[in-house]
Amino acid sequence: MLASAMIPRLRAKGFDVAAADRNSSEGVYAVDVTDLDGVLDTITRNQPDWIFHLAAETDVDYCEQDPDHAFRVNTIGTENVALACRQAGARMLYISTSAVFPGDKPGPYTEFDEPKPANTYGMSKLKGEEAVRSLLNEYFIVRAGWMIGGWEIDKKFVFKIVQQIKEGNTELKAVSDKFGSPTFTADFAANAVDLFETGRYGLYHLTNRGTGSRYDIARKIVEFMGVQDQVSVTAIDSSEFPLPAPRADSEMLDNYH
Repeated sequence: MLASAMIPRLRAKGFDVAAADRNSSEGVYAVDVTDLDGVLDTITRNQPDWIFHLAAETDVDYCEQDPDHAFRVNTIGTENVALACRQAGARMLYISTSAVFPGDKPGPYTEFDEPKPANTYGMSKLKGEEAVRSLLNEYFIVRAGWMIGGWEIDKKFVFKIVQQIKEGNTELKAVSDKFGSPTFTADFAANAVDLFETGRYGLYHLTNRGTGSRYDIARKIVEFMGVQDQVSVTAIDSSEFPLPAPRADSEMLDNYH
């Protein structure tokens, strides 16, 4: 989802990019981040100056149901990549998440607020941040908001709402009591690449401006698609959508740093 925006941006700026995914395809290495030997082998073959660690298990409910999987991928996997960076002398960019925060702050969280995740997914990503900090000196940890982009690769909230409208649904429901910072992958990629070129290492929040609820986003989608006369959006409480993993009331971020 994010790599589909990040890789073209890097190549457009003249970087030679070696792409990796769980499964190999034309021009793409197969790498399982939970396999340290495999990670080290791929890094040794390519000798990169930078490693952009975008891999993660982002299914929040699956993480809650299978914490071992969450920590294997998001924490140990990140530790493996950081170890490979250290061995290769490469610098690292690690994508983290707004889900590291508890959600009880009335305004957006800054880089100086104390993380305290509300669910297993957020904790596994926070432990990944700690692994990067403990193993490396030259790194960027970049926390993203509610990521939007990749279209059929995404298959998250925006994609689902658009598909429902295309399928002829005229009544939509969306949660109005959880807030975040919607962030377009293309914008995130452009700014992340600009950021890493500064060499000013550290922790950053990187989101689009503005915050809102899923309900707000759904209403905007209806407006942008020009179907506000045919499609209604009803605000509902999150309690009407019970899910395995608890969600923070707020994942709003401020790009303070």
